[in-house]
Amino acid sequence: MATSAASSRDRPAPIRLTPAAEARIAHLIATAPRPVAGVRLSAPRRGCSGLAYALDYVEAPRPGDEAIPTPGGTLFVDGASLLYLVGSVMDWREDDFSAGFVFTNPNARGTCGCGESFTV
Repeated sequence: MATSAASSRDRPAPIRLTPAAEARIAHLIATAPRPVAGVRLSAPRRGCSGLAYALDYVEAPRPGDEAIPTPGGTLFVDGASLLYLVGSVMDWREDDFSAGFVFTNPNARGTCGCGESFTV
């Protein structure tokens, strides 16, 4: 049986990280309060628009997690949140007044006024 070209290619990561986001993930993993396997990105139901971005330390991946290797450690994307996050770009931005991860999410149809949550 012949294999198609599409099935022999590597599957792209569900989200793309900028170099700044990769560096921040490396910092989080290196300075974690306990040994960790990486950090997990999820989109739990909360906030005024319905879904929010959440990052947590991961001691062990869960079944269904999508692992994205980075130079400083692994970002795990929660399998239940993947549908809402696929195609997103994750960035880390800092200025004189704030610092945080910023997401460009093609699945988001709206965000709340403060930018903390989104709807699909």
